[in-house]
Amino acid sequence: MVKTGVIGCGYWGPNLIRNFRSTKNCEMVICCDKDEKKLERMKSLFPGIKTTTNYQDLLDAKLDAVAIATPVGTHYPLAKACLMADKHVLVEKPITRSSEECQDLINTAESRQRVLMVGHTFEYTAAVNKIKAIIDSGEIGEIMYVSSTRVNLGLFQPDINVIWDLAPHDVSIITYVLGKNPISVNAQGKAHYTKGIEDVAMMTLYYENGMIAFLHNSWLDPQKIRNMVFVGTKKMLVYDDISANEKIKIYDKGVEKPRYYDTFGDFHYAYRYGDIYIPKIDEHEALGEECRHFLHCIVENQIPRSNGYVGLNVIKVLEAANQSLTMQGTSVAIDSNSYQTMTGKGHEASEHRK
Repeated sequence: MVKTGVIGCGYWGPNLIRNFRSTKNCEMVICCDKDEKKLERMKSLFPGIKTTTNYQDLLDAKLDAVAIATPVGTHYPLAKACLMADKHVLVEKPITRSSEECQDLINTAESRQRVLMVGHTFEYTAAVNKIKAIIDSGEIGEIMYVSSTRVNLGLFQPDINVIWDLAPHDVSIITYVLGKNPISVNAQGKAHYTKGIEDVAMMTLYYENGMIAFLHNSWLDPQKIRNMVFVGTKKMLVYDDISANEKIKIYDKGVEKPRYYDTFGDFHYAYRYGDIYIPKIDEHEALGEECRHFLHCIVENQIPRSNGYVGLNVIKVLEAANQSLTMQGTSVAIDSNSYQTMTGKGHEASEHRK
């Protein structure tokens, strides 16, 4: 039985508490928040749960694991304190505000032989895993470009811009599905309401194989849109996370150019218009899957799918995008050698936890 606590009882924390409480091999012991009213609400929603306004109580308690769902600026100090108290840690995205902070958490987790996991919830959705399976099968062909739109009206964040708030979802999905990290990024955006905090942004990610990805993030859109398009050399795939029953559509459409032609007049592109089909998805609550995976990794001494290095690679992209914002959209290179994986180091860390 994994004894677990949660820090942060605002928007996301109650969902974590609910899922941990409903998991068989987990005992949800205590939750923490500075706001007494939020804690009173937790008591009404989850009778019997212990509450505290001091996170130190979780460090002193006989807990195995702590999940952190607090403002981004607090992620690093809270996660570091929990790891130093020998707790396994799940941190919501983005894992930290800098790659230096994230690397320190990774080093601490490895030295203390603890599990460190970041809450990239979309990596645990049935739809995203279906997309990955379809693309891995070769049905779509080689991916030429990806287009992602993640916009809505609000919620404005006081400490991070729209890229740090929304783009981690897009970057983590693309990286997980395609198994590729970008080599450079450019970004443009505008702060309309809070100086220095962009509320709308456009990012372009460039990849070593020539693939390109466009990301549009905004807190200032009249519609809530969660849409991604994967355009391949064979087919095209559209992912609409808002749709209840038709999240994925595959279009048998494409463009073919003639292999041989003598003159420009002979040159004509051929456009293919085929069927559209909707793959069946066996839905489940992604956060529940994420929480169960976290607990499984603790019990079985395994490396999480969305481990600290995965979180670090996303942070590197966000940092480069932020730098590009300050340079009016100038492209910023990301050294491919700077990307890290669990290969080698991760295996050793896993072995040490046994």
